[in-house]
Amino acid sequence: MEIKLLSKLSRDYVEQLLSGIPFFKLVKQQDAWQFELLLQSSRIVTYSPGEIVLQRGDSDHWLFFLLKGRLAVYVDDPLKGELINYVTPGEVFGDLAQLMGQPRTATVLAESSARESIVLATDASIFGDVSSSRPITIQTKLAYYRNTVHNLRWKLEVYRSQHLQHPLANKHRQVKLYTGVKDTLEELKALYEQAQALASLLLEWNREFGALSADSSVQQDAYNL
Repeated sequence: MEIKLLSKLSRDYVEQLLSGIPFFKLVKQQDAWQFELLLQSSRIVTYSPGEIVLQRGDSDHWLFFLLKGRLAVYVDDPLKGELINYVTPGEVFGDLAQLMGQPRTATVLAESSARESIVLATDASIFGDVSSSRPITIQTKLAYYRNTVHNLRWKLEVYRSQHLQHPLANKHRQVKLYTGVKDTLEELKALYEQAQALASLLLEWNREFGALSADSSVQQDAYNL
């Protein structure tokens, strides 16, 4: 594992790496200063094949975005656990543990087929309380939580499509969408509550995983971390 501060890398290289991350791309367009703050709270981490990126049961304050390579996700110890899914470039991971304030729910390794895997790690504590506008503004938080809610709903739809008769299949559709005034603190709080509710449902699905994967025909594409 090699850790590099963004300040030590060329700006062109950093922006090229981040161009595939929708959240960072949007923040850069909306507010250059917010983009700088996020960069100051981030670092680039390069992993060799087989290195552990996240360990099930660990607790930390990092939010991750895969920039290059591929990561393998295991429900438990990779030496005896089952491969669940892959993380591919552009995806965020580690957000479930941050939302729920709990330890990591899976172990993630740098895939052996990739020469190296490059990850952007952002200190999630910079976001602070959801209602605070400093140092991260309400507008930037809105961008983040809109993206988070979208991703969680998509992952839950994947589970639903694979297991239409499961008792959890339609529960995420009962989590109400926000219909009030846009770009407000009210919307942000509603998105945050949606994200937590959807994350809780995803955790329920993940607890079901062992039973579901007993059927060799089952393919899991929505495991979160």
